Amino acid sequence: MTHQVFAFDPPERFVAGTVGPPGERTFYLQARGGGRTVSVALEKVQVSLLAEKLEELLGEAHSRFGLKLPESSEIVDNEPLDAPVEEEFRVGTLGLAYDVEDSSIIIEAIAVEEAEFDADSESDAAEEEASEIPDHLDRLRVRLTPQAVRDFVDRARRVLAAGRPPCPLCGQPLDPAGHLCPRNNGYHRR
Repeated sequence: MTHQVFAFDPPERFVAGTVGPPGERTFYLQARGGGRTVSVALEKVQVSLLAEKLEELLGEAHSRFGLKLPESSEIVDNEPLDAPVEEEFRVGTLGLAYDVEDSSIIIEAIAVEEAEFDADSESDAAEEEASEIPDHLDRLRVRLTPQAVRDFVDRARRVLAAGRPPCPLCGQPLDPAGHLCPRNNGYHRR
C-alpha cells in the first residue's frame, strides 16, 4: 500500500475546526490550496497541544533567531470547515519544525499506525520502533508564515472554547443532561 503526502507550501487556508454538536464534536485539521481540500481527524487534546506547542515555537524562534512575533489579525476566520469534510486519515503524531532560512513553521500530521498488538513482541525492539515514525504512513504537511501560525493558534483556541462549559468544581465538561461531579461524590452541594 502506498502512502500519501498531502503537502501545502503554503496553504490558502489552514484551520482547526469541528463537525457536530458540543459533546459529540469531531475535531479536524483542514488545509486548502491548489484546488484541493484535505481534512484529517484528531482528538481535542491534540488540537490543544498543537496550539500550545506552536505558541512555544514562536516564542523560541523569537528568542533564538530574532523572529518578530506576529500580532493577532484584525480579520478573523470563524467560517466553518470547507464542505464536504471527508476524513483522509486519523492523526496519530504531530511534528513541528522551524525553518530558519525563510522563517516558516512546518506542521506535519502523521496518520495513526494501525498495527496489530502482539503480546509476544513486548521487547526492546518494540520500544525502538515506537520512537521512530514509519515512512509508510500518510501525512499532511503545511508550511506557514508566523502570521498564519498566529491566526491558526487564535482560531484553535476559539474552537476549543466553543465546547461544553467546564464544571466549576472538577473542570470536566458539563452535559446538558446533568453531571455527576467526582468532587461531590455524586451528591449535590447544599
